[in-house]
Amino acid sequence: MSRLAILWKKKGQTIGFVPTMGALHEGHASLIRRARKENDKVVVSIFVNPAQFGPNEDFSRYPRPFDKDRALCAALGVDILYHPSPEAIYPPGYKSFIEVEGLSQLWCGHFRPGHFRGVATVVLNLFQTVSPARAYFGEKDYQQLTIIKTMARDLNLSMRVIGCQTLREKDGLAMSSRNQYLSPSERRDAAMLYRSLCEASEKINQGIEIASALKAARQKILSIPNSRIDYLAAVDGLSLEEIKSPRLGARILAAVWIGKTRLIDNIKLA
Repeated sequence: MSRLAILWKKKGQTIGFVPTMGALHEGHASLIRRARKENDKVVVSIFVNPAQFGPNEDFSRYPRPFDKDRALCAALGVDILYHPSPEAIYPPGYKSFIEVEGLSQLWCGHFRPGHFRGVATVVLNLFQTVSPARAYFGEKDYQQLTIIKTMARDLNLSMRVIGCQTLREKDGLAMSSRNQYLSPSERRDAAMLYRSLCEASEKINQGIEIASALKAARQKILSIPNSRIDYLAAVDGLSLEEIKSPRLGARILAAVWIGKTRLIDNIKLA
């Protein structure tokens, strides 16, 4: 992969890169289409990264429909589908990890210790291998996007990290590979997460205090059977620190369990 990337760059061709863990859906497809539009070559990686899963998380059962993913990439004109083995990323004796301090300990980082250490490490490894001009990530994983942008800035990576709008199902649920874990009734209930975020955002933009708007959203979410909330907060769009009053670029972030499935979502405050 690295030699091909060097050859393309010598020819003056730009590389657009979409890193994924597979189980591709229309949200991933939208990233690939944008990469195809803005670059000479497109590389998609599929790697279910063991370093970002905790000991009791869903690494072993994470969906891996590789043949289906490969067919989708071919249909979208992907030039290279990079599918490394765990040994290729983490060879014997591997000891180097990347930590984006502060940002990685908040929110999902608090509930999933070490998660973003694994994310930053594998993403930097992939960036070094693919040498993209641009890399594309969905805004659904807003904390992840912010951490990767910060890593690229701090390490002076000669590339752009581009955040792309979250794609949603017709009922508003953010597209995610983990949605397939939901039972039919859980899937119907899951749409309430985005509706609750939208209602909270509207209230805040109308001048209602953030705490009051989020309290109402929390009550609505917890009315979903077998639900619990890891976090629901309004945060600064850059620092991800919790805010008590609106500001430009702020977001509402949420992580919610419905049954045994953990869903994350976010919405921008106007």
